Amino acid sequence: MLHELALDRELSADPDATLAMVADLVHATDETLRAHARRLAARLVIDRSRAGRPVRAGTSRPRNVPASRGGDLDVDASMEGIVTARGEGRPPDLDDLTARDWGRQDLALCLLVDASGSMNGERLAVAATVAAACALRAPVQHAVLAFAGDVRTIRPLSGVDPAASVVDKVLALRGHGVTRLADGLRAAVGELAAARAHRRVVVLLSDCRHTDEDPLAVARTVPELVVLAPREDSEQAAALARAAGARWAELDGADSAPALLRDLL
Repeated sequence: MLHELALDRELSADPDATLAMVADLVHATDETLRAHARRLAARLVIDRSRAGRPVRAGTSRPRNVPASRGGDLDVDASMEGIVTARGEGRPPDLDDLTARDWGRQDLALCLLVDASGSMNGERLAVAATVAAACALRAPVQHAVLAFAGDVRTIRPLSGVDPAASVVDKVLALRGHGVTRLADGLRAAVGELAAARAHRRVVVLLSDCRHTDEDPLAVARTVPELVVLAPREDSEQAAALARAAGARWAELDGADSAPALLRDLL
């Protein structure tokens, strides 16, 4: 059985190695050990993820919206529509008019996890920590997808799964199959299409090696792309990010992930 006080000491001394070890134990063959490791892993990962400060929902700012969506009529902004309608001999309808509404300058995130390679303890711990950090930064509007030969939805954008449940599902991933990165990026863009936020960011956790379609054309369609590459395995990720106009960084273990994500966002 894992001794939690000893584990906390190890976590203070070497957080990355400790998180990786616990992530590996999530797949232990002993059922009791596996269940205990899953409970501990969720707690440890969420605690470490708090190094990345949550993004506030944002201050309310006025914005122009179609009058059919409500708000206060903006006569000046609606004048063109009014004149056009009168010129056509009809009364203006709501689609011709503009209103002023107060919207949030907020953030929606979709974490896209590469599950095609060897999802060992370190990579699992990194993926789980980034997932928890995304939940803290955009608690209402965040999704988590995993891709390999197909794309799996771990948490949809409209989901209500708590961070601990998402972390548990990420830690259960096993690397397998081919790498259909382009399909993963398409799915992430589609997931964010329903977001209410003005800022929509795909956070790609991958070495960006692909085995079929070149992902560059799809990457260029992402509203905002952030690439987090594995330690000492970032060459192709850097090349894709540069070509797509994305920001990227090499992850130096799980413990550095939340602060790095915060800086890149």
